[in-house]
Amino acid sequence: MSRIHLLNPQLANQIAAGEVIERPASVVKELLENSLDAGANEIDILIEGGGIQRICIRDNGCGIHKDDLVLALSRHATSKISSLTELEQVKSLGFRGEALASIASVSRLTLSARPAQASTAWQLSIEGREPEFQLQPVAHPLGTTIDVRDLFFNTPARRRFLRTEKTEFSHISDKISQIALGHFDAGFTLKQGQRTALQLPPAKTLLAREERVAKICGDHFMQQALAIEIEHSEMTLQGWIGLPIAMRSQSDLQYFYVNGRIIRDKLISHAMRQAYKDVQYSDRHPAYVLYLTLNPEEVDVNVHPTKNEVRFRESRHVHDFLYRAIHDVLAQANTANQVNLDTLKPIELLSPSSSDHTQHETVTSDNIPAIHQQEPSTIKFTPHPKQQVLPLVIREQMTHYASLGKTHSDEATETATTVLPEITDTHDTDELQAVHEVPALGYALGQLHGIYILAENANGLVIVDMHAAHERILYEQLKAQQAAGKIQTQVLCLPLTLNVTEKETALLLNQQSVFESLGLVIEQIAPTAFAIRSAPALFQHIDVTQLVQDVLSDWMAEENSQRIIHTIHEILGNIACKSAKQAHHRLTIPEMNALLRDMEKTDRSGQCNHGRPTCREFSIKELDRLFLRGR
Repeated sequence: MSRIHLLNPQLANQIAAGEVIERPASVVKELLENSLDAGANEIDILIEGGGIQRICIRDNGCGIHKDDLVLALSRHATSKISSLTELEQVKSLGFRGEALASIASVSRLTLSARPAQASTAWQLSIEGREPEFQLQPVAHPLGTTIDVRDLFFNTPARRRFLRTEKTEFSHISDKISQIALGHFDAGFTLKQGQRTALQLPPAKTLLAREERVAKICGDHFMQQALAIEIEHSEMTLQGWIGLPIAMRSQSDLQYFYVNGRIIRDKLISHAMRQAYKDVQYSDRHPAYVLYLTLNPEEVDVNVHPTKNEVRFRESRHVHDFLYRAIHDVLAQANTANQVNLDTLKPIELLSPSSSDHTQHETVTSDNIPAIHQQEPSTIKFTPHPKQQVLPLVIREQMTHYASLGKTHSDEATETATTVLPEITDTHDTDELQAVHEVPALGYALGQLHGIYILAENANGLVIVDMHAAHERILYEQLKAQQAAGKIQTQVLCLPLTLNVTEKETALLLNQQSVFESLGLVIEQIAPTAFAIRSAPALFQHIDVTQLVQDVLSDWMAEENSQRIIHTIHEILGNIACKSAKQAHHRLTIPEMNALLRDMEKTDRSGQCNHGRPTCREFSIKELDRLFLRGR
C-alpha cells in the first residue's frame, strides 16, 4: 500500500462514470432527465452506432447561461438543489451534479445552449476531461444540445464490455420508452441515423396518454388493463393494471413511477406480488403502468447513484396502501373486465399489531356451500344430453337481445315468444324481476361435455369452465367465513419448542397479539426460547415451528408478513378445489344460471384459485370473423 493521496481529477471522474455510465443507454437517461428538469416539452434524440459512435440530444428547455457552460461539466455542480432542506424534498429527476462530468470524462462532448434571455448561443467542446476546451458562439435555437461522440474512447476496457450496436440501441429505445411513460407532457423523437425509430408527440389528454401507453406496451395490454385512480392519506395511485388474464412469462412489462421517477424497488415489487397472489397462475408475472404520488419529504431518492431505488419514510404504510389498492381493484373487477372506481371500498391499512381476522368455527368440507343439492354424477358425453327446457323469462331475454344483435331470424323470434312453457319454479320468478337487465355473463344455453357452460350475453357468446368457476366461488365464501369470525384453534398435546435469536425474541414478544389473532398461542419459556401451545385446527399437516420462523424472517427483512394468512388461504383453496363440481357433472339450465349469477357477485371470479381463467367471451364480431360472415 502506498501513502494516502488525492486522486487525479480525471481518474476520479472516470471512477464516477463507472457508477453512473454503464452503457450508452445510461448516457441517454441522464441527458433526458436534465432536459426534462430544464422544462423541455420537445426532445429529439439521434443515435449512431448503437450510441457508441454518437448520442445527440436536443431540447427546447431553459438552456444554460454562457458563464455556466464550463461549470456544468464540473463534478457536483448543479442548479437543482442548494441546501440540505432541498435535498430532503427533491422534486427534480437529477440533483447530484455528476452526470455531465462523468459523461465528459469518457467521451468527446460538445455542449451548445442558449437561454431565453440571451441573443447568442454558445458552444463548448471537450475531450475526456482534458484541461483545454473551446468556447465559441454558434447559431442555436432556445434550449440545449449535447453531442456525445466516441463513448469510452479513452477507457477501452469498459468499451469491450458493450454488446452489439443492435443490442445497445434496443436498450436505448427501452430507456426512452420508460421515461416517455413517466412524462406525458413532453414529446420524444428517436432517430437511428436517418431513420425515425420512435415518434411520441406530447400526450395531454387521457386518450392521447392511452395511445402512448398502447404504443409502448402494446394494444393487447391496454385491451386487458384497468384504469385506476385511488387516493388515500396524501398518497395517490394512478395508472393501468393488467388483468390476471394478461399476465406474462417475464416481468418485462412492469413500470412503476414515484413522483415521476421510474424505480425498481423491492418493497413495491413485494406489494404488487402480494396483491396479485390470489389470481396469479404458476410463475406468471403481472403487467402494470403505475404512478405513485406522495409528499417528496416522505421519500428519499438519494440512496443510489443511478437513482433507480428509493427509500420510504413510512415503508409499511406505502406497502399496505399499494397492496390494498391493487388487491381491492382486482377483487371488485367484474367478469366483464370492468371496475366502477366510484364504488370501490375505502382503503383500510393494517398495522403489524392489527388484523382483520377474528374467530369462527372450523371450516370443513361438510359445511361448504354448494350450487345445488344433487349428488355428483359421472355422466359421460352422449349425443343428446338431458337438460331442462329453457325457462320462460330467460328465453324472452335471449330473444330480445338476439334481435338486437341480429343473431336469429325474425321467424325464430316469433316462435320463441309464442311457443313457451309455463313458469314452473321460483327460479324463473326471480329472473322475472331482472327482465330489463342483462347480466355480464348472460344466460345459459347449455353444457358442453359436462365441462363448459355456454351462455349468451348482450355481446355474444360466453364460455365458462364449470369446475374453475365453482372453485373460485367456494374459495371466496370460505375466506369470507374465515374473516367473519375467529379461527378455531386446538391445544397441542405436546407444545412445540421454538428457538430464536435475541432480535427475533424482541420482535416475537412485540407481535404476540398478531399471532394470537391468527390462532397461534406462543409463550416465552426461556430468554430466547418459546413454546407454541395452540395452533389453528387447519394446520394439522403444517410444520408450525418452521412457519413461525419464516414469519419472523419476513418481518426482519420487510417489516411485513402475510405468510400465516396465506397458508390458511392455501388450505381453504385446497378444500374448495376438492369440493367444487368436477368435470362431466351435468347441470340443469337453472343451475347453470345460478352459477353464472354467483360468479357475477364473487370477487376475482375471472380466475380460479390457481390463476386459471374461469370464462372467456367471444363477441358477435369475433364470431363473424371466424365464419367469414360479411365477406
